[in-house]
Amino acid sequence: MTKSTVISTHTLLLDQLVVRGDNNIVSDMGGEKVMLSIENGKYYNLGVMGGQIWDLVDEPVTIASVVDSLIQEFDVEKAQCEEQVLLFLSHLLEERLLQIIE
Repeated sequence: MTKSTVISTHTLLLDQLVVRGDNNIVSDMGGEKVMLSIENGKYYNLGVMGGQIWDLVDEPVTIASVVDSLIQEFDVEKAQCEEQVLLFLSHLLEERLLQIIE
């Protein structure tokens, strides 16, 4: 069974390809990524882990690959990592900062 999270009319699945959206200005401030979306004019503080995820979705990648990369780098249980990554990516999708590759 594949874990998923529902956001609006979209369901994110671990085997889906995602990539970060265009038109964002990102800067590293004290080890945390902050971003300005040109499209919606909002600022975002992605934090350390969010910044790491943002870097991983620079090119099209499966969500499962993002989870695997984070598990290798951080001391986190796979189930918890999957849940948190799906939740974070859902927020990015909701804010139109992430694209699903169909």
